[in-house]
Amino acid sequence: MTDFEARVLTDLSVLKAQMDTVVGGLQPGRLASLEHKVHAHELYMQRTRGFAAAFGVVLTVINIAIDAWRH
Repeated sequence: MTDFEARVLTDLSVLKAQMDTVVGGLQPGRLASLEHKVHAHELYMQRTRGFAAAFGVVLTVINIAIDAWRH
């Protein structure tokens, strides 16, 4: 085996170890953890939009009620 072949095999083994860290191999890795965090953030943003929409509707109804009461 030449020095080049030995170096290629060494680099491939390092790359394989790094990919196992990212993907996770048999356990959830960094990629699965990142997917979970993104999913949780999307749920939080959907809830926030829902609360903002409900708050806007309540303020509109209150404004209409005040205008109707004045006239």
